[in-house]
Amino acid sequence: MKMTIVVAGIALALAGSANAKGTADQDFVTKAAQGGLAEVELGTIAEDRASAADVKKFGQQMVDDHGKANDELKAIASKAGATVPSEPSSAQKEMANSLKQKSGADFDKAYAKAMVKDHHEDIALFKSEAASGKDPDLKAFAQKTLPTLETHLKMAEALNSAK
Repeated sequence: MKMTIVVAGIALALAGSANAKGTADQDFVTKAAQGGLAEVELGTIAEDRASAADVKKFGQQMVDDHGKANDELKAIASKAGATVPSEPSSAQKEMANSLKQKSGADFDKAYAKAMVKDHHEDIALFKSEAASGKDPDLKAFAQKTLPTLETHLKMAEALNSAK
């Protein structure tokens, strides 16, 4: 009887640690995928609504870079058994709806400001996964993607300063 209790306890402890591992990585996948989907949507809006050529170009780069990263994340996450969301978070949808109401210079300024904020959040998320992720493929993806996000932040900061 004691042996059964000990074995059951060990099994529960192992299951708990596996779930904790999965929870942290799943949280990363969820937030990274939602962020990537939002970047693509916002970039598409920028291509349509921006008045400045540099803002339109930045929007196109967000569509291209985050679209590619989204595809890569989806493949890695599927292999890891993680669920990948198919749309941005409700807060990200609200941001998109707010930006859709703007145009011209007002849009340019709001979009640049949003991209600075968003990329600061993305970088923090990816740094955390790169440092302490449990799934080696997700951790490697975060490490590989981080320099691109840092470049995006610098670009967004430059746009924001110019607007």
